[in-house]
Amino acid sequence: MTLAPFPVLEIVGLTRAFGGLIAVNELGLRIEQGEIFGLLGPNGSGKTTALNLMSGLLRADAGTIRLAGHNITGLASFKIARLGLARTFQLVRVLDGMDCRENVLAGLAFHTPHVAAAAAEAQVAQLLARVGLEGLAQRPAASLTYIDRKRLELARALASNPKLLLLDEWLAGLNPSELVTGIALIRSLKDEGVTVLLVEHVMDAVRALCDRCAVMSSGRKIAEGATDAVLADANVISAYLGGDDDA
Repeated sequence: MTLAPFPVLEIVGLTRAFGGLIAVNELGLRIEQGEIFGLLGPNGSGKTTALNLMSGLLRADAGTIRLAGHNITGLASFKIARLGLARTFQLVRVLDGMDCRENVLAGLAFHTPHVAAAAAEAQVAQLLARVGLEGLAQRPAASLTYIDRKRLELARALASNPKLLLLDEWLAGLNPSELVTGIALIRSLKDEGVTVLLVEHVMDAVRALCDRCAVMSSGRKIAEGATDAVLADANVISAYLGGDDDA
């Protein structure tokens, strides 16, 4: 009998509180290889906290997180990165004291298997071209436009050859033409076999990209399933119309 492969991400009972506020309350998720999975919810619903727990920026109070079968609960961020998880941030984080080439080289340090120095420059050039920054290797990161900073952060994340890529509102703030380009770029990652967990408020992008999605409200998961069905769910509509306080 052939055993089913491990899911790329499996979360059971994930919980994190800040004082009396339970930001993530017994969250469970399972994401399979090659999916683009949407994690949705109004502001303050716990989405970014959940990503911070997955990536090791925060420690869980309870629950388990498994990445491709490895229990990563409580591991340091750099150890989780070496096991194959990469992310972007809601507030873009690039290394402003470096140029674009150096930013991507920083990501290559977490690539598995190790990239030899002789091959690193070609990898950097390929990744910059991949996200639309061809020819900008020597451009200081601090001088980039908003969309190009997003592109650079994505190139750095992809440099680690991730099993799972977490995108925290990567499409936010883009104009209509940039949004079309961004959606095409994320879709192409799926075509290359990258598994993506997408936190997003742009519903056109969610519908265009996500195979399945889950919705959080006040720290709890209130819906999960096929994207169109979830977005039509009465509880989901109520959560978005009612809104939450930021957290």
